[in-house]
Amino acid sequence: MECTVRWQPEVGMAFNAETGSGHLIAMDGAPEGGGRNLAPRPMETVLAGTGACIAYDVVLILKRGRHDVRGCEVKLDAERATTDPKVFTRIHMGFVVRGRGVPAAAVERAVQLAHERYCSASAMLAKTAEMTTGFELIEV
Repeated sequence: MECTVRWQPEVGMAFNAETGSGHLIAMDGAPEGGGRNLAPRPMETVLAGTGACIAYDVVLILKRGRHDVRGCEVKLDAERATTDPKVFTRIHMGFVVRGRGVPAAAVERAVQLAHERYCSASAMLAKTAEMTTGFELIEV
């Protein structure tokens, strides 16, 4: 896996990342740090990537279990250290899973497996952050 990140000096503290798969991600700093607030902060993209990584695994686990999952979202609420390096110190991941006839136990197991075994991003962040999860199951 590879990624190239380029500073965009003409825009202040903006950066463009090109992933190995050829996709682009724009990031920018806060105005107090020289940015123009034109894109997410780099640490916001870390958090968003973690959410996508774990939601992907939850959906995959439920689909492999032949559950009729129709939607999945996860809201991440994080706190960071107050001193440098400002690592994440606490992250709560609240899932909302929509489906037809999906047992709550299956969702609970999928979230647990994704967090404890499959999601690379949450495994890395768990080295500095207290990680908690919760879920709501909505019948559709």
